[in-house]
Amino acid sequence: MPVSSIWPSSLSGEPTPDVGDHPLEFERLWLGFMTARVTLGLVLSIFQGGIFALVPQQGGTPLLICLTYFAIALTVRLTSQPQRLRQSFDSPWLRTVGVDVLAFATLQVIQGGAIDYTPLFALPVLMVSVLGSLLLAMATAASITLLMFAHAGWLLTRHTGDVTANFLQAALTGAGCFAISFLGSQLATRLASMELRAQRNQLAANEQRRVNELVIKSLTDGVLVVDGAGTVRSTNPAACLLLNTPTQLVEINLRERRGCQALMALIDASFASQTPQQADITIDLAGSSARQLRARTQLTGSQRGDTLGLCVVFLQDQREIQARIRSEKLAGMGRMSAAVAHEIRNPLAAITQANALLTEDLSDPAQQRLAHMVGQNALRLENIVKDVLHLTHAGDGGSDELARPLDLGESTDRTCRDWINQHGAGSDMRLSRPQTRLTVWFDGEHLRRILVNLLDNARRFASDRPGSIQVSIDASDESQSTPGATLRVWSDGAALDPSVEQHLFEPFFSSESRSSGLGLYICRELCESHGATISYDRSDRWLAQQLVSGNEFSVFFRLAPDHPTTP
Repeated sequence: MPVSSIWPSSLSGEPTPDVGDHPLEFERLWLGFMTARVTLGLVLSIFQGGIFALVPQQGGTPLLICLTYFAIALTVRLTSQPQRLRQSFDSPWLRTVGVDVLAFATLQVIQGGAIDYTPLFALPVLMVSVLGSLLLAMATAASITLLMFAHAGWLLTRHTGDVTANFLQAALTGAGCFAISFLGSQLATRLASMELRAQRNQLAANEQRRVNELVIKSLTDGVLVVDGAGTVRSTNPAACLLLNTPTQLVEINLRERRGCQALMALIDASFASQTPQQADITIDLAGSSARQLRARTQLTGSQRGDTLGLCVVFLQDQREIQARIRSEKLAGMGRMSAAVAHEIRNPLAAITQANALLTEDLSDPAQQRLAHMVGQNALRLENIVKDVLHLTHAGDGGSDELARPLDLGESTDRTCRDWINQHGAGSDMRLSRPQTRLTVWFDGEHLRRILVNLLDNARRFASDRPGSIQVSIDASDESQSTPGATLRVWSDGAALDPSVEQHLFEPFFSSESRSSGLGLYICRELCESHGATISYDRSDRWLAQQLVSGNEFSVFFRLAPDHPTTP
């Protein structure tokens, strides 16, 4: 908030007349002063009315002045809006402070010393010192002092009363007005400064609270804030997922919720011992499978001695912990496997070559079958070694330094023909490509490796019907923000198990015992190193004049720079 928006204009030096900028405290003070003026006018009117009723010969002028003052004060209170007093005797000053000074001075002159109205001057001086600037408050005090001295001089000319007492009273009244104006302005400035700091602290606290909420919401661990009765005061989305509860909590009591007894017992133990607790618990909720959780509690300090405070519970799914440990183990196994693969490669090549030489001299069919089995398993071992080595070099070998503009349709067509000639699966596969030429930014050898891997997987699970394997290329829609092309490999195999689909692109994960589990992981690494993406989904295709569901792997390529799609 800028300094000019603080209600005492003496802080900024430039008054701001816009009422919308006033803090709430300024409005309260303004309304308080206006109400005090109305109350004072009513009291003076009743007082003067009583005097007029008891002593009619004194005249009704004082009563008329008090009634007029009461009417003006009430009108200002009901019709005017809170507004600062500027550094000059302007219209807001005249409607409030000016009216007060004029009314009290007139009453002082008319009463002729019978009643002393000088203490009433404290109200306008205090009002202008709080609602205006120090300069205007001093000017108002000076005006009242001059009026008092003028009245004392007028009495001197008329030889009325004690001259020394009149001038002394004027001097004391002026000094009191100056003191009130100074002290009131200082107190108002202090109050405004404190309010500004309070507003800034509140804004900082609100901002910090929003940051904390964002951090807590983004945590993968569940966070619960529970009181001693078991009522959940606050939670984050991760905890709602672990406890199978809606994100927007209405009222949840863990003590009454079935399946949360172990969690509530840990919270009770934490409250009882007033120390943090940690344990592995089981949450068995209706409608979901049992969850193994690791729970940690932390107590907050109570503001009152008769309360227990709150308990913050941190929940962590044991499956995520095990998955993290398994991932670290797999990473270590990958590094070890790469080292072993280098050592196996040379002996394996010698075995393959020796088996080939031995096969040339064998005539016995039984021995030939044995030699063929040796060759097949040696080839399988060689493929596994290649996968392991590709795993270690996928990121480096697939960098954009080896990428070049590539005709996606032509490269896909050539790789599919080679694969058909090798496996004799021409009747099972269909290839559809657009008439336009799609130039993508990719390495040709890496594209061949990805496509062959996807075709091998499709052939492993597809049926023998014609068209059970379908390869298609599509250009991205113009509505998409990133132009590109998509290569799809579809087969009519059965749907994958959800547990298999979840870990489909992880290394060393396979649903078959004879697979290394590296093929799809290497495909993903090669795609990501070129800015492409690979994904899996179930989709429907026409097969034998009927719509059949199957497994589809999609690879999205980005178009090559300066190589737009051309016919």
